[in-house]
Amino acid sequence: MILVDSSVWIDYFRGSATPQTNRLDSLLGNEPLAMGDLILTQVLQGFATEREFNNARRLLAALDFVILGGVDVALAAARNYRKLRALGITVRKTIDTVIATRCILSGYTLLHSDRDFDIFEKHLALRCIN
Repeated sequence: MILVDSSVWIDYFRGSATPQTNRLDSLLGNEPLAMGDLILTQVLQGFATEREFNNARRLLAALDFVILGGVDVALAAARNYRKLRALGITVRKTIDTVIATRCILSGYTLLHSDRDFDIFEKHLALRCIN
C-alpha cells in the first residue's frame, strides 16, 4: 500500500508537474493508494471554493482510508521522535512523525515531496518512493 502525503496532493491539485505528481498520476487507478485522515484534513483545508473542496473530496473518497493516529501509533511516534533527538535531529512537525511512524508500523510506502521525511527514511527505515 502506498500512502500519499499532502505535499504531493497539494501540488497535484494545483496542477504542478513534479516527479512526485507525475508518479501519483501514473499510480492512480493502477496501484492501491491510501489517504490518511490527517492528510485529508491538510489537503482539503486549502481549497478556496466549496466546489473545489467537494470535487477533491469525491476524488479522495475513492482511496483506501487510513487512521494515522491512535494510542499505539502515538506511543511509537513519541519513541521515534526521541530516537531522532538522541541523534541530534529535531523533527520540525509532529504530524510528519505520526505519518512516518504509521507507515513504518503498517509497512506502507510513502510518496512525498517533503524533505522532513528524509530523516525517517535514513534513520528509521521508512520506505519511500519518488
